[in-house]
Amino acid sequence: MFGAPRSKEFDDVYFSAENGLEETRHVFLRGNNLPAAWEGRSDFVIAETGFGTGLNFLAVWKLFLEHSQPHQKLHFISFEKYPLDAEEIALPLQPWAKEFDTCLPRLLEVYPALIPGFHHLDLDERVRLTLIFDDVNVALARVDAQVDVWFLDGFKPSTNPDMWSETVFKHMARLSRPGTRFATFTAAGAVRRGLQAAGFNVKKVPGFGSKRDMSVGVFVGENMAGDGV
Repeated sequence: MFGAPRSKEFDDVYFSAENGLEETRHVFLRGNNLPAAWEGRSDFVIAETGFGTGLNFLAVWKLFLEHSQPHQKLHFISFEKYPLDAEEIALPLQPWAKEFDTCLPRLLEVYPALIPGFHHLDLDERVRLTLIFDDVNVALARVDAQVDVWFLDGFKPSTNPDMWSETVFKHMARLSRPGTRFATFTAAGAVRRGLQAAGFNVKKVPGFGSKRDMSVGVFVGENMAGDGV
């Protein structure tokens, strides 16, 4: 194995050394009731705070290919203030090269240069990835979409508090509809209280591996967003 890649900015791992893919499936896929959540939906939007190596996106893309209908489309929007380049992404994902035998090469093929701003990438006819290389607190204000699911995957709040700000939570509420779900690896009290204040019902559920708790929830407030990104 290659070990868990670590962020130089936050001295924290991008995913679990135990099994990063299983962690993604536990926290973000099952935590958000995927793939059931997109059943019967012609268009489905996932937004993520923290693209990292792209492991979460690859897991969702593969799941969508396996458990969706030909007419369904997926739009995955992800923010990254400190993006890795294609080579830095490729190496830690090698343990799952066979798992993502078609998806990973395609992601690396279209992965953009590390230029700040919005990068709209069409992976195939049904899957679009919008990569936003910018501070999520700034860039979220420029997003106009109806998000169905949130992946809150910034580094832990104690080392990266800016990713878990009131600004982020308010924009999450703006872009959500009643029933929009979220999942995150953290059960920090400040995060749960911030999400509750923004209109989300929040509960703690068992975390992955040695982590006792994580948080999931549903938006119960009012949506004020338009359409598109």
